[in-house]
Amino acid sequence: MLIGLKSICVILTRVTYAPLMLFGFVGGAIWLLTMGYSHWFLAPLLSAAVLFSFLAERTAPYQPDANTSKDDAGRDATHFVVNEASSAIALTLIPILSSLSPFGGHWPHAWPLWLQVIAAILVADAGITIAHYLSHRLHWLWRFHAVHHSVERLYGFNGFMKHPIHQAIETTAGVTPLLLIGMPLDVGILLGFSVAIQLLLQHSNVDMRIGPLKYVFAFAPVHRFHHQRGGHIGNVNFGLFTTIWDRLLGTFVHDNRHFYPGDFGIGDRPDYPKKYSAQLFEPFRGE
Repeated sequence: MLIGLKSICVILTRVTYAPLMLFGFVGGAIWLLTMGYSHWFLAPLLSAAVLFSFLAERTAPYQPDANTSKDDAGRDATHFVVNEASSAIALTLIPILSSLSPFGGHWPHAWPLWLQVIAAILVADAGITIAHYLSHRLHWLWRFHAVHHSVERLYGFNGFMKHPIHQAIETTAGVTPLLLIGMPLDVGILLGFSVAIQLLLQHSNVDMRIGPLKYVFAFAPVHRFHHQRGGHIGNVNFGLFTTIWDRLLGTFVHDNRHFYPGDFGIGDRPDYPKKYSAQLFEPFRGE
């Protein structure tokens, strides 16, 4: 009976994890703000999403070994706290920056909040994808982006493992067009929440079965190809939320291969620093 119950839990997790994370938690966040609840309610909701992600990774792991810390859990938690705190501080600038734009009156305030958020996600996805694409082609950008690619096991928190400067570059590329047309604070906060959920989904160690959704959303089964070790084989699947821009760039790749321990990382930098402080200074070191 217990074996049967465990099998059912595994199957349900594989099938429902991705839609519950994206549509459940993001939908819940939109509902909270639509109903007039404080922005602060999104903090425990994000914490619940992180907990749900970790539980799902242990219920239906893609690589069981990836659930075990390689002396990197503290480092990854530090990246999460620092980068999410930076994002929260940046959100407070939205009303100021939007009000300074001469095109601020073009935001579609009459649209329902959920539609405004979807529009913001699609626009931000374009800018972030282009910045990500260029980070694999411009050496000075790659030096900052390499921090993210140094991970050798993929699990939810890896999505937040970014050099603060590179996070600032991607964020600027994604939100500048939105700020220019007057994005309101609520939409900016929900966009930031959606990015956090998607980063968990992209790097999750859940053996998710997403079917045709892999052709639309840049979930982990698609994003794992991007983290392949060695040469230029990882120069694919740059999208954050969707595969739309990768299709236009000709960089979308997907097949049914399975990835194993040792498949991820930077092939020519097995010595890449693993400690948080060392990773912050690594991009500034000489060749």
